[in-house]
Amino acid sequence: MSRVQSIERAFRVLTALSDGPSGVTTIAERAHLPKSTVVRLLRALQTEAAVEQVAGDGRYRLGPRVSTLAAGLTPTRSIAALARPHLADLAAATGEAAGLSVPDGRDVLTVDQVDTPNPISIRDWTGTRAPMHTVPAGHVFLASLPPAAVERYLAGPLEATSAHTITDPDILRARLREVGRTGYAWVHDEFLDGMSSVAAGIGDVTGDVVAAIHVHGPSYRFPPPGTEASLGALVAAAAARVSTALRHGA
Repeated sequence: MSRVQSIERAFRVLTALSDGPSGVTTIAERAHLPKSTVVRLLRALQTEAAVEQVAGDGRYRLGPRVSTLAAGLTPTRSIAALARPHLADLAAATGEAAGLSVPDGRDVLTVDQVDTPNPISIRDWTGTRAPMHTVPAGHVFLASLPPAAVERYLAGPLEATSAHTITDPDILRARLREVGRTGYAWVHDEFLDGMSSVAAGIGDVTGDVVAAIHVHGPSYRFPPPGTEASLGALVAAAAARVSTALRHGA
């Protein structure tokens, strides 16, 4: 019963934070709990990334774990249906495969792909997971997270999946800043030798990035010289159209 009671009280604390960042006293008043109990619960929830402290003022707010769980409520099938025609357009425009991915813990899961008739093409990655730091969709997801969540990811094991995988946290931080500036991410040979890809994020009604569109092809021909920026903008525009449709409930 004590475990059940702790769970019930933890949800009361999370509910108290749903209106925005608050101090321990305010949380205790809203949750109708002793301050000592609230402090203990906040420490436990912070360990699980369900809450985090606001830098500089000591208040608490809902953490990235809650955002990730909430994003999971967005029906992946609905996003895939909305994105499918845009994937087809990108595949036709670029001559390369276009895919749709969603975050899955520390990984990226590809949930759909549209191929091209090109006789030399990249395999179908549908159903495949990849560590976030190795693929552009993962860079897009990481760039959308609060700094504390990014640092937690970078502090974890950074697996190398190819000879060119970037595992240096400082280089990855610079990459994420660039994604924030341009709205898209490029990766060359970092997940798989011989494959390059570009991705841009899809935002839901709250603005959270819940999926990403990407285009990928053999590195010897993709991207054509001098086209990285234009292809990145093309993918970002497609992702923005899906975001608009998702927000409007199309």
